[in-house]
Amino acid sequence: MTRRLVRREGEALFDLLAGFCHSQILTALVKFEIPQNLMTAPTTSADLAVRCDVPPDRMDVLLRAAVALGLLKSKRAGRFALTRTGAALVGVPGLAQMISHHDVLYRDLSDPVKFFRGEVATELATFWPYVFGGGMAPDVAETYSDLMANSQILVAEDTLRAVDFGASQTLLDVGGGSGAFLAAVGAAHPAVQLMLFDLPQVAPSAAARFADVGMTARAQISTGSFRTGPLPTGADTISLIRVLYDHTDDTVADLLVKCYAALPVGGRLVISEPMSGGVVPERAGDAYFALYTMAMRTGKARSADEIAALCVEAGFGQIIRPKSLRPFVTKCVVATKSSKKVSKLVDR
Repeated sequence: MTRRLVRREGEALFDLLAGFCHSQILTALVKFEIPQNLMTAPTTSADLAVRCDVPPDRMDVLLRAAVALGLLKSKRAGRFALTRTGAALVGVPGLAQMISHHDVLYRDLSDPVKFFRGEVATELATFWPYVFGGGMAPDVAETYSDLMANSQILVAEDTLRAVDFGASQTLLDVGGGSGAFLAAVGAAHPAVQLMLFDLPQVAPSAAARFADVGMTARAQISTGSFRTGPLPTGADTISLIRVLYDHTDDTVADLLVKCYAALPVGGRLVISEPMSGGVVPERAGDAYFALYTMAMRTGKARSADEIAALCVEAGFGQIIRPKSLRPFVTKCVVATKSSKKVSKLVDR
């Protein structure tokens, strides 16, 4: 029994050690567009080597590694095909773009000792300049908007599973980017009026999305910064989708107060983002998003309890924490503005 335990623990440690190699295999598959090449039919290593301009022996190593990780499978006659997991690299919108983006984070983590001591001028902080409240050049704003829109697809799916927006009359999405989340809510609930608020360099890009999905007449776009001014009024529901974890506690506290002021009595605040596990650390929130936000040099991964406490401090009453389908995608906290500041926490 002792030998089995030692072997299992050794294997677990080796997987952690090899994790960086695994992530680079995944990145190579995406950047070589191998999943797209395999969507039509299984292909040989030699054929893929030619298509990707990679030496045949090295391509064979990459493909065999992808088989070992469950992304590809070997077929007859030396051909390779996608597994269901590998097919997700093509089928899940935005997934490949997010994987490609991670080379920035990997460079920031190249010296983990300096990183955790705070001695690294991280590149990721310059990739998301909006978190510091500064302006963005048009090309940077476009890159930001595209990546945010791609990452919002899975988040929107899980948020809509966890929170019912059917009773909302008007939804204001603060930091709504190019409107991906609002478009998802609008499709699910045709009677809900939509309002989007984001930086002047970002928000106008939502107009094209709303036009494409036929929501122009029910979507209002406002520009500004929640750092420097109040939020638009007129909505009975406000959503903060992957917003809080980008910012410091002071900025978050101020934003929650502004959300409270902008809502009518009975209005709801919906917060959806990856969260820390709190007293019970979790892989997604504590071993990934905590590091990602640290590299951004301004945000942090907070637990649902921490976010609920900040909502109570802002004046909100009943706090609901719906059960999350995929915590590695997002978790939700829903806070209601009541006539009396009486806090109540509900887990669902």
